[in-house]
This record gives sequence, structure tokens and C-alpha cells, in this order.
Amino acid sequence: MHLPLPPPPLLLLLAAVAAATTTFRPDWNRLQGLARARVELNRLKEVKAFVTQDIPLYHNLVMKHLPGADPELVLLGHRFEELERIPLSDMTREEINALVQELGFYRKASPDEPVPPEYLRAPARPAGGAPDHADL
Repeated sequence: MHLPLPPPPLLLLLAAVAAATTTFRPDWNRLQGLARARVELNRLKEVKAFVTQDIPLYHNLVMKHLPGADPELVLLGHRFEELERIPLSDMTREEINALVQELGFYRKASPDEPVPPEYLRAPARPAGGAPDHADL
């Protein structure tokens, strides 16, 4: 009788990494009046790539460097009141881009491209109009 061999260590490591990956889901009820955001970061490569290469393409998204702080996306209302903080440490560049676009931030093709008039206030949503996210 032969006993089954244990899985190779690399497969266990990949399974552990895959199990640890989480995706942030915004609380749409807290985000009524979302108008802009800022990214607060310190040292992570994925977030730095997002900051240096992607933030310049988004309208109403700016970076504020806070030494020693964990990277966060801080969502602000029209009067710059804080609506929510989203930790970015465990997210990939692609996940951060997908989140920012899901939140409604307009992405330009190049940093100097003008923003179309209909997106000047993006990602702001009308006060009475809740986003169509029945799954949240």
C-alpha cells in the first residue's frame, strides 16, 4: 500500500498566497457625495507604480506622501470631508486601477489630455442617485 505524496512546497506557498489575496469592496452607502480622493503611501512597489504611472492619468485623484504611513486611498466629499479610507498595501496595481475606475474616476489617455465637460465633476454622483450596485 502506497501513501499519497504531499504536495510540493511551491504549490502550498501558491495556495497560501492565493487564499490570502482579498479585494476591497466599497460600502456604497458611505460613499454618497464622493467627489475626489487622495492616495497616501510610503514604500510599496505596486502602489508606487500606481502613483507614478497611473495617478497622473486620473481626474480628481492626487497623491499625498506621508512618511511612515501605510498606503491608503482616502475618499473625500465635496467639502473635502473624509468618507472612507481604503488600505492599498495588499492590492496589486491592477486591483487599485480597477477599484478607482469602479468608483467612477475618469482616466485620461495622457496626463495633459483635457477632461471632457461631462467628467469634470467625476466621480461625483447626484445626492439622491445611488449607484447601481445591487451586489453590495
